[in-house]
Amino acid sequence: MSSKGPLSGYKVLDLSMILFGPFAGQILGDMGADVIKIEPPEGDYMRYVGPGRNPGMGPVHLVANRNKRSMVLNLQTSEGKEILHRLVKESDIILHNMRPKPAAKLGLTYQELSAINPGLIYCACVGFSRHGPYRDNGAVDDLIQSATGLADLIGQYNDGAPKYVPTVMMDKASGMMAANAITLALLHRERTGEGQRVDVPMFEAMNYFMMLESLYGYTFEPPTGPAGYTRLTTPYRKPYRTKDGYICALPYSDRQWLKFFELGGRPELTRDERFSNIANRTKHISKVYKIVEEIMPSKTTAEWIEAFKTLDIPAQKVNKPEDVLTDEHVVATNFFKVVEHPTEGKIRNIGMPFELEKSPGSVRMQAARKGEHTTSILEEAGYSVEEIKSFLKRDIVQAAT
Repeated sequence: MSSKGPLSGYKVLDLSMILFGPFAGQILGDMGADVIKIEPPEGDYMRYVGPGRNPGMGPVHLVANRNKRSMVLNLQTSEGKEILHRLVKESDIILHNMRPKPAAKLGLTYQELSAINPGLIYCACVGFSRHGPYRDNGAVDDLIQSATGLADLIGQYNDGAPKYVPTVMMDKASGMMAANAITLALLHRERTGEGQRVDVPMFEAMNYFMMLESLYGYTFEPPTGPAGYTRLTTPYRKPYRTKDGYICALPYSDRQWLKFFELGGRPELTRDERFSNIANRTKHISKVYKIVEEIMPSKTTAEWIEAFKTLDIPAQKVNKPEDVLTDEHVVATNFFKVVEHPTEGKIRNIGMPFELEKSPGSVRMQAARKGEHTTSILEEAGYSVEEIKSFLKRDIVQAAT
């Protein structure tokens, strides 16, 4: 049976596209909010990305837009703006990822919308803070990986050339921060009755995320060492080749390293001052990890996993993305569920990212077709059948057929 979730009863207008904003909206939906995905006539671009079964229902859309109703609304028209304003009156949250100037052109400023609904939580998922010179610049995941130093850090332990992480990490991490910020704003409103503007600029959000450990020596002024946590930037930090594959292994405590050196047939290293404690190991981290690389080919992956388990040393086999689906732990927890989508056949749902014992999230609705709920949303807003027909005829709104 589906849980109502902790955000049940809140209504969200999600005008965002691609992944940053939509992922934030999906988190709110997973936690029970009634999320209305408002799309332009052409639809969210991510509908058309990847190998799908039907046009506009690509795989990324299916996994990033569940628990949302879909409405197509042309905000380039005065009637479209009026419809949005009526929806804003009855909503708790509006979420978009437009730059300031395009948002203002469409009448999507905080000043305009909060005048309609003073209790509104207005979340702008933007590239850069409105208080800096980049305020009007566009931003995508690759750009933010570069701007925050992530691409350079990856290059440091490869061939020196900057490289991107092969996942849209910045979009997704920023989306989680946006969902968190919105929830905090709701908590403030519960206590005070006040709505507010919430800005989540990706550059600032990901500098916060990246620099937690990457400030390193630059935490101090003047710096006491380089930027970038040296344990993470050594070229020897990597999955290690075993006799028959690869493994991730990470002894961490002093006791774990002593056990590992004994297990690996290098007992003399237990008396080496360079490796005696975490401070010394960090100073000589490339040497430490090179020793690990030399030792690991002596056993198979399964042998190492069993040995590390006995010694309580963290270790895990290296999965390909498709291997995750059959991982014994993932299977045991039923994290990925195959379900029947109303139009797309069998699809795989991703589980909840965290557990709330009293009010867990749930999947109540699969990702919708473009405009699938336009008519019902307009009816809920008080529009008559004749008005809705007129909107459809004049392309102010669109409905799925």
